[in-house]
Amino acid sequence: METILAGLRQGGQLILNMDAALLEIVALSLRVSGIALAISTALGIPIGAFLGLKRFVGRQVVLAFLYTGMGFPPVVIGLIVYLFLSRSGPLGTFGWLFTPTAMIIAQIIISFPLVAGFTMAAVMGVDPNLRQQLLSLGATQFQATLALLFEARVGVVVAIIAGFGSIISEVGAVMLVGGNIENATRVLTTAIVLETRQGDFALALALGLILLGLSFIANVAMMRLQGRGV
Repeated sequence: METILAGLRQGGQLILNMDAALLEIVALSLRVSGIALAISTALGIPIGAFLGLKRFVGRQVVLAFLYTGMGFPPVVIGLIVYLFLSRSGPLGTFGWLFTPTAMIIAQIIISFPLVAGFTMAAVMGVDPNLRQQLLSLGATQFQATLALLFEARVGVVVAIIAGFGSIISEVGAVMLVGGNIENATRVLTTAIVLETRQGDFALALALGLILLGLSFIANVAMMRLQGRGV
């Protein structure tokens, strides 16, 4: 217990002093996860809306893949990305393995199914007659879709927050494809693992507090949006 309390005190001191190593890790974590989330959102919202509105041959197969992706083990995603980006892989010539780019790719694959799946569910929860009413009033397909997304905005925002939560706290995939290289690919989760193994509990706890804070903020935002309807 004394070790934990001492680590918390030292970790809090590192946060208050804005430790350079700590800030570097936090900045890289936010940059990697932010870019991955932005791309996942740009792809996931329109695809989720399309799946929620359209019925087509093979839709059930697409949904099966989407649902599988929502529950796919991140470490397996990391392994697949690793194999694709390795020297003998089809994308090995790009030299992306053990770089932030590889971590972003892995996080996109992890968060995209969540953003698309939750968006689809949100769109399907809107009154199906609304789209027909808008079209009958002269709205274009695009305008009607935007209106439906606005009606489903709470679910869409929750989808984005869920996507963020899934990648900011992920460790297995980013460890595999990023390598946890100091000053290059070390993020919050991988740094916590490393510092704990090395016995630097102060830095590990400081990183853990920041990670918990980010997850807490995301969950509070989700609860407030669900309660207020944006």
